[in-house]
Amino acid sequence: MLHAGSAHVYETLYPILFRIAYRICGNRNKAEDICQEAFIKYFERGEPLPDLEQTKYWLIRVLRNLALNHEKKKSRESKAYQRLARNSRQYTESGETEVLQEETRSLVQQALDRLPYKLRSVLVLKEYADLGYREISRILGISEGNVKVRVFRARERLALLLEDEL
Repeated sequence: MLHAGSAHVYETLYPILFRIAYRICGNRNKAEDICQEAFIKYFERGEPLPDLEQTKYWLIRVLRNLALNHEKKKSRESKAYQRLARNSRQYTESGETEVLQEETRSLVQQALDRLPYKLRSVLVLKEYADLGYREISRILGISEGNVKVRVFRARERLALLLEDEL
């Protein structure tokens, strides 16, 4: 049974959920699948949550768990294939700027992928979902101080990983 206003919930929350899922798993198709699965779980609940904010937090928690499950299943072959695809591209002078931007995005995503999940998920929620420390602490069920520490550590590690790549 669909909830009243379910189209509004989907249209309002899908963009933020997609950004989070994409930054966690680094794959558009998988991010879409994870978002769809999170919404299916929400709609299967039977009863809507009291308001859009609680719905957003509930969906982010579900999405985070789904993404974690995806990360556990990620294989080494996938990473090797991505490296091979990145290294075998043919570059043209006219597309140099676009190529550099894509390489930068790719390097950032690879660095994100190398962060421990606890640090990566907090950083993604902070930087890509534009959530505040208090909101993140509610979603993850940890203290606001712990969120701040994890974000700080994640930024430090990300900077070190990016330095190593450059």
